[in-house]
Amino acid sequence: MRKTSVYLDEVRAARLARIAEIEGRSQADVLRAAVDAYAPLIANDRDFALAAGFSRVDRDPRPISQIPDSELLAGFGE
Repeated sequence: MRKTSVYLDEVRAARLARIAEIEGRSQADVLRAAVDAYAPLIANDRDFALAAGFSRVDRDPRPISQIPDSELLAGFGE
């Protein structure tokens, strides 16, 4: 296990302390559970734009991450 520090304002620190006391757990355990339960707002799917209904107009079969910047920027600003 690795130790880390978390800075909380007074309201959050008090809330964490109350939750830990009510549940009979350590504050560290409550924080670990919160991190485990957290679901990021960004999609893990690298094709999130396609999943959202956007289609690519170039029909290039390569993932965008594999297209060199020079190709991606061709014509930009013209």
